[in-house]
Amino acid sequence: MKNILENRRILIGLSGGIACYKSCELVSCLVRSGAEVRVVMTGNAARFVGPVTLQALSGNPVRSDIFSPIDPGGIEHVSLAEFAEVFVISPATADCLAKLAHGIADDLLSTTYLACDCPVLAVPAMNTVMYEHPATQANLAVLEARGVHLMLPESGRLACGTEGVGRLPGFERIVERIEHLLCGSDSLAGLTVLVSAGPTREALDPVRYLTNASSGKMGFAVAASASRMGAAKVNLVTGPCSLPTPHGVSRHDVVSADQMYKAVSRLLPSADLLVMAAAVSDFTPLRPARKKMKKGGSDSLTLELKKTRDILAYCSSNRKPGAVVVGFALETENDLDNAAVKLRKKKLDYIVVNNALEPGSGPGSDTNRVTVLGSDGTRLELPVLTKRQVAEKLLELIAGKRDK
Repeated sequence: MKNILENRRILIGLSGGIACYKSCELVSCLVRSGAEVRVVMTGNAARFVGPVTLQALSGNPVRSDIFSPIDPGGIEHVSLAEFAEVFVISPATADCLAKLAHGIADDLLSTTYLACDCPVLAVPAMNTVMYEHPATQANLAVLEARGVHLMLPESGRLACGTEGVGRLPGFERIVERIEHLLCGSDSLAGLTVLVSAGPTREALDPVRYLTNASSGKMGFAVAASASRMGAAKVNLVTGPCSLPTPHGVSRHDVVSADQMYKAVSRLLPSADLLVMAAAVSDFTPLRPARKKMKKGGSDSLTLELKKTRDILAYCSSNRKPGAVVVGFALETENDLDNAAVKLRKKKLDYIVVNNALEPGSGPGSDTNRVTVLGSDGTRLELPVLTKRQVAEKLLELIAGKRDK
């Protein structure tokens, strides 16, 4: 399965801010993903990062001077606009945003913007006071009203030494937004999707807990794919993990199995599709200690546990009419037989089974090899794929069944 950005034509624009150096990694990542990348930069941007660097990373000459075109036979800003399937301006400074909002075209980047009829993504980055200034906010509102896609800055330590909003988002998040713009579909249009992800933690005492090795990557990949496929609403209920929230997804953080049950049950009535990818603890301490347990003189410790609530079974029995419920089964033996029993016993529509002992398929990995079983007899065996690819294949299967 090819990368979804392979052979896609992406134009990256840099305006003159310190965050220009971060665009080098953005360009590099896009090229590694198989995209054809061209770069246009302002003269001030070239003071922060050299055109030679971006040329080496993109594999294409960098454009910066409207009066010195690389192709003397062409009109530079028009040819760049015609090339682009998406135009990403990162970083977009306050000056750049003002030009775009007011139609000022006095350099190659701003002139190219006016010539573009493809989606435009502006990623502002600047000092907090500049970002919050009424003029900048007004310009952002104008651009958004005109259909420019905005990826707002993050909070943190800025180059000027202060703390506040204005940081350029990480390049991984920008790439995800580009993918969303280029590769989104309407397969799940109008649907509300509920996804659970990650582990749960069951407290033994105030500082210790029982948990598992789930990273949350599979559930987050499903949520991101559902958003790209046009779902009207995607709710992600996640146990403790450090993954960034996918674009277009509403995140609900929980810790314990009981908290996950309460969050999922609260969101369940509106869900058209539930994908339960979380690794929920099967047991929790019967009587958690209120203070830190001391080692004491014993060489052993006996814990008394009780079963947690079966969230998947609850959801299957209490779903709204017509809703689809998908479970996951992580096995170490008799994979398909055990998964088939779970599929039938919990009255699921689909179950996704993988083996934790198989290379490239265990918790925490970036890949997975799964088999999808359906209550209608469906059996889809997938090779080792990235978890994102697994998520896409799963949702494509479900969407395809709905259309029939």
